[in-house]
Amino acid sequence: MPVVRPATAADLPRIHIVRHGTMENRLLDPTKVTSEEAKWYLDHAIFLVSEDEAGVVQGFTCANHQSGYIWALFVIDGQHRKGHGMALLDTALDRLVAAGLRQSHLTTGAGTAAEAFYAAQGWVNRGRALNGETVFIKALERPQ
Repeated sequence: MPVVRPATAADLPRIHIVRHGTMENRLLDPTKVTSEEAKWYLDHAIFLVSEDEAGVVQGFTCANHQSGYIWALFVIDGQHRKGHGMALLDTALDRLVAAGLRQSHLTTGAGTAAEAFYAAQGWVNRGRALNGETVFIKALERPQ
């Protein structure tokens, strides 16, 4: 079972490996993700990692606690279907609920496994963004 915890600056080299260790949604233009953005998520928002039983980071997610935007969720190839993505997403959404948000949103590549993953988790497909990615929203349930 994956262990989810807040990311630290010491995790950044492994997070970089995870981000570039995925065949899907490859980062073809590194200027689209700046170190300033990653630092903001690390210092001010929700930045989580998922570790395997050996304590090796196998995935990460970043979420904006102000807007509900899931900026990133990646699991390194070879570790899919082991619960990392689900554990990261569930924890991030719990944190967004705790921050008082009622809805979350994200974008992902059209026709990808990620698109199918979000749809299977109850995210609502709202169509395509200008860049062709699929836009998803999800109502966040508050604890009773």
